Formats: sequence, C-alpha cells, structure tokens
Amino acid sequence: MTMIRNLLTRFGRSHQLHTIISKEIIKPSSPTPSHLKTYNFTIIDQIIPHIYMPMITFYPNTPISNIHDKTTDLKKSLSQTLTKYYPFAGRYGKVAPAHVDCNDNGAEFFEASIDTTLSDFLQNSKHHQDIDQFFPYALNHDNEPENLTPLMVQVNHFECGGVAVAVSLSHKLADANSLVQFIGDWAKTTRSYAIDPKFMSFEYNINSMGGSLNRSKDYVTRIFKFDNSKINKLKVKVKDMAEESGQPITNLTRVEVLNWLLYTCGVAVTTKNNSGYFKPTNFIFPANIRQKMVEPLPEKSIGNFCMTMQILTKNESEMKPESFIGEFRKCKMQLQGVRNMESVFGFNSNVDLEEMGRTFENAYLSSSMCGFPVYEIDFGWGKPVKATFAGLRWKNLFILMDTPKKDGIEALVCLEKKDMEIFQSDPRLLPFI
Repeated sequence: MTMIRNLLTRFGRSHQLHTIISKEIIKPSSPTPSHLKTYNFTIIDQIIPHIYMPMITFYPNTPISNIHDKTTDLKKSLSQTLTKYYPFAGRYGKVAPAHVDCNDNGAEFFEASIDTTLSDFLQNSKHHQDIDQFFPYALNHDNEPENLTPLMVQVNHFECGGVAVAVSLSHKLADANSLVQFIGDWAKTTRSYAIDPKFMSFEYNINSMGGSLNRSKDYVTRIFKFDNSKINKLKVKVKDMAEESGQPITNLTRVEVLNWLLYTCGVAVTTKNNSGYFKPTNFIFPANIRQKMVEPLPEKSIGNFCMTMQILTKNESEMKPESFIGEFRKCKMQLQGVRNMESVFGFNSNVDLEEMGRTFENAYLSSSMCGFPVYEIDFGWGKPVKATFAGLRWKNLFILMDTPKKDGIEALVCLEKKDMEIFQSDPRLLPFI
C-alpha cells in the first residue's frame, strides 16, 4: 500500500518529481520550562491571517557527508533548535485563541527524493509553482488554527546529491525577519554554533485570531530579474522625471525605484481591466519596527514586529515617481518613535478587521527581503545556490530579494493569469529586465 501511495505521489502529475520517503515528528531536545508553557501573541500576531510562509534553500552536492548523515544531522539540530524556539513546537490554544500552548508536540519533518538533478531542475523548471511540491503537503495546508502544526519541514534529496531544505512556518508566529533568523539559527546549530532568539510574551488581547487569505489556482508567479546595471539606469530615468517635474529626488534606493516601477505596471493592469479608467489603488508594504521603537526591541526578537504602511493613489498624477517615492519615504519616517506594541494601531483594541480586509481588495502588496542574509544560511554544506519563497497564490503580490551573487534583485510577482500577460509585456518594464 505504501508503494502504491508513493507511485501516485511520484507520477500523479507530469511535472511532479518527488517521492516522500519518511515523515516523523521532531520534538525539542529538552522540555520547555513550566513558566514558558504559554506564549501570548502580540497584537500584530493576532490579526495576521492563517497562512504559512514557505521558504526554500537549494544546496549543491558536497563530499562532506552522505544523504543519511545529512538528514540525521538536520533532525538532531532541529530538535536542539526547537528548545530555543519552543513556541514553534507547540500548538495553538483552543480555549484562549490568542496564545500558543508550548507543549513540545513538535514539528513535522518530511524527507523526499527528487527524480532529477538540482541543476536540471533549476535550469529547466518553467513554472515557479513547481517548487511547491518540495514542501510538506505541497503547501495544501488546513486553515483551521486548532489543526495547524506551526512548523513543517521537508528535506529534498536530488539525484546528484544536492539538497533543498523547505521550511513552512505559520505567519501568526513570525514575520519574514523571524523566519530567516530561525532557518539561519537551525543551520548554525547544525554547525555547533550557539543561538539566542528572543521571545517576548504579551498580555494584550483583541479577541481575534485574524482571517484567512484565499489562495487560487488562477494566480501565477513569475520571477523578474533586474541586474544592478539596469536598476542604475532606472534610477537615472526616475531622477530625470522628477527633475523635469520640478520636484527632484536625491539618494534613490533600489527598492524605491523598483517598487515604483512594479506598482506603475500593476496599476496599468488595473486601469485596463477598468475599461481604461483610473481606479484608486492602495500600495501596501510591511516594515520592520524592531529598531524604530522608542525603546528598540532586540534585533533577534521573534514574532510579527512589523507595521503595514499604505499609499493610496487616487489619480494618475499620484503615480508619478516624485509623488509615489515621496509618500513612500514619508510613510517610513512615520515609523520612527513607535511607543509600544499596543500603540501600533493607535486605537487600543478597536481593530476593524473588516475595514482592513477592504483595504486589501484593490491593492498591491510589496515586501522587500533585500539585505536579508538568506544566502548566508549554511548547514555545513556551504551557502545556497538559490533561495526563494513558494506557495504564492495571492493576488497582486511583489516580493523583492537579492540575487544569489548580489548582482541585482529578483522580483517575485504574483498576479491573475490574465493580468500577468499584460504586466509582463508592459513597455515600461521590458527595458529593465
């Protein structure tokens, strides 16, 4: 029966390459102390939707260790890491839904074999969605909080001996900064380095476990690579446009000009779908507030310590780079001096989740991972040749990441299929990719 299931897993779809070898639960190597058994969510954690953040790192074959030793080392170090990341091994509370029961139930650990070489997959894979199969359950996770395992891992072995480590972590426990830190700390533990994450429990409860984001097969993800030389040309173009308007911009950053370009092309799609009429649209971006608070949080703080900023463009003139980038900078300045976590929203517990949901209905969400040490994650086999996110099935999403050689930026763009055709052909975009 197991063999039949494996064959179905292996050949169920023409582009499906993996066979699940094993599954087990990895528990912390030592029990969580009684005074840490309950981990309360921050106010931001509580309104985060029930989604997973799926990140994967790819490593070429090395003669350092064989497949069995690599997997054994990863299981051992994950168990040790979970002792420090104890909420990740717990389960969501059922009676008081604003906390995690740190009961040491553990993380799910899958092992899979991949019927191709790493280089063949990276070179020949035509769809970003092909990466989804390298994650537990191919990212088809249950959205009910009481059924969620906060952390799931799948270690994928390629025919050549290469490895892909896929981590799927509940967003309610961590932001992208925390996710990268966790994987990096797991890698450090594998190499026998000490780690020191900071978990802070809060008593603030808004009686909400957030909503759910609907994923759809009608959304597709494509990666657009912007070389540094092309980004510099884009900076010159933006600078010239701003000077011509009489509102010059200095010290342009890569993230600023790329966000303007991607958003401009995205709004052009929205306009075309609206019979050519401009439709007011939100540009939304999360920003790390750990070091921006009056009393800065430790940089290694684990949780959702970010604020979601937004720019509403009501007409075409507000799409001009000097207007958009000016608002972008103004929003970032407003982050300075946040008093505490309770003041993040400015209105105590009266968080209008329905209103927040409406904000996302006609919006583009952008998240920058540039500068994150994703290419420093070393489990003892060297640095990854590729790191990326998977499972992107949400409308109008941009994720910016450094390229492996840091010679540019990769933009992961998720749009509806029909919108992607318009987006990727935009004459404003083509000169820079």
